[in-house]
Amino acid sequence: MLVSPDRDRLAPLAGALAADQGVELVWASSGQEALAAAAEAAPVLAVIDQETGDLTGLELVRRLLFLNPMINTALLSGLDQEAFAEASEGLGVLAGLPLNPGPEAAGELLTRLREIISPGPA
Repeated sequence: MLVSPDRDRLAPLAGALAADQGVELVWASSGQEALAAAAEAAPVLAVIDQETGDLTGLELVRRLLFLNPMINTALLSGLDQEAFAEASEGLGVLAGLPLNPGPEAAGELLTRLREIISPGPA
């Protein structure tokens, strides 16, 4: 699930995600729309803009965590790594992404997700 009121800015990321076999992409234009969609059918991953129009990205992450702690999240943010780690501490955010993520961010994100949901032999 991609959550942002700005589809144009996330089009490169969305295109790369949608091109990956096995990815079913769902858009939500607001935090409330994302929460309603996640309550109906929990996504494996929610990629959330830092502002969703009605909620901050971090607030949406908190609400999704409460709704279903098995939903993996990635958050678009303008914060540096240290500030992002501090702001998202304890929320289990899979990745922090730049505000304008390109196709390469999709590949890295899917690789990290697959490592978590299908870990190799120990």
